[in-house]
Amino acid sequence: MYSTIKFLITAAATLLTMLFSARSFSQTSKFSLSVNSLTTNYNYGKSNKELAPYKKNFRGLQAGFSWQAGITPAFSVVPEIYFSMKGGRLDVNNPVTVSKSTVRTYSLELPVLARLHYNNLYLNAGPYAGYNMGGRIKIDGSGSIPGSESKITFGNGLNDFKRWDFGWQAGAGYNFILKRKLLTLDARYGYGLTNLTKNTERHNRALNISLVMSKQNKKKQPATKD
Repeated sequence: MYSTIKFLITAAATLLTMLFSARSFSQTSKFSLSVNSLTTNYNYGKSNKELAPYKKNFRGLQAGFSWQAGITPAFSVVPEIYFSMKGGRLDVNNPVTVSKSTVRTYSLELPVLARLHYNNLYLNAGPYAGYNMGGRIKIDGSGSIPGSESKITFGNGLNDFKRWDFGWQAGAGYNFILKRKLLTLDARYGYGLTNLTKNTERHNRALNISLVMSKQNKKKQPATKD
């Protein structure tokens, strides 16, 4: 037990030493704020293949903050936090609601991405955790059947949604240098691993293409002797 603890402490100290020694030559660190549209839908799984022809994309919104922490010239870590409006739609005559239906959820998401840089291009990937704060289900009326709209409920019931969502994000981006600022074009795909409901299998899928303006932090230069 003692040897394991000693090994972990030594490994952590070594990692911190490497990070601080590379700090002067690291990738530029920067803070970003973004507000953009988000295209999402649900993957209904193998048990609900009959829903695939009826599913439609849902156009939502995403807004939040990110921090690119430069570690080395070719590597950085990017934690983010943002509000997301996600969901999915089913077309008319679908086996679940018959009429057109829309599921809309409001969530907080926290991705942590590993980012590899090559000149102005980067690739990134990493896990995310999401917490569903609320949402609504809307079913359109048809003929003599009135439409309905209700709040999403959370819990262990057959019709309840789950609060927590976990998955992966991966994508690429390009930085356009504009004097003291950066204009970043970022494209990213989100792959949810959590089945959000019991009565009908649902996994989040998301495509996010955004333009982000940010201010660069100056790279620290190594000290020079007079």
